[in-house]
Amino acid sequence: MGALIGFFVRLYTAVFGFFERITNGWLLGLAARLVFAAVLLDFFWTSALTKIGRSIWNIFTPVDGAYAQMFPHLMEQVSYDTSQIAYFPYGLIVLVGTLGEFILPFLIVVGLFTRFASVGMIIFICVMTYVDITGHGLDAKSIGKFFDNDPYSIVSDDRLLWIFLLLVPTLKGPGVISLDWLFGRMYRKREMYY
Repeated sequence: MGALIGFFVRLYTAVFGFFERITNGWLLGLAARLVFAAVLLDFFWTSALTKIGRSIWNIFTPVDGAYAQMFPHLMEQVSYDTSQIAYFPYGLIVLVGTLGEFILPFLIVVGLFTRFASVGMIIFICVMTYVDITGHGLDAKSIGKFFDNDPYSIVSDDRLLWIFLLLVPTLKGPGVISLDWLFGRMYRKREMYY
């Protein structure tokens, strides 16, 4: 019986060791970035477009709706008149948040500064979640909770999966099929000659 168990352990180790070796360094990072592109890129870019009035020329001048999305209580206090809101810190936060919603997903998908962009997106998702809960008053069903046996609560379940997806490129890198790898390779070659 021990020999049979040993055989299956060796077989298991050989098969999955083989797959781990042939995918090491390229598959996880690439897969995470492709899944991010398929599931979240359009979500974040569509959201960012609402902050600039759907015109890329407004990228440095977010519209009033951007303030309402990010600072709903503050907008209520000033009767939705953004001229009464100080640029520092509120206008700067809206500008940086809007730019981040465009730039960080793009960087992740193409694999450029991927670890930095992934950490930035994790922070973005945490801040977005905080604003959704405290500023927009999501109900308990929408927020959900961990281990609640309800996979449809958009905050606790979906956003935890988003963050986990972003942990892969943060911790493992973007993989060899990325601009980070390409530029890193060019840099290493250049360094060899100096």
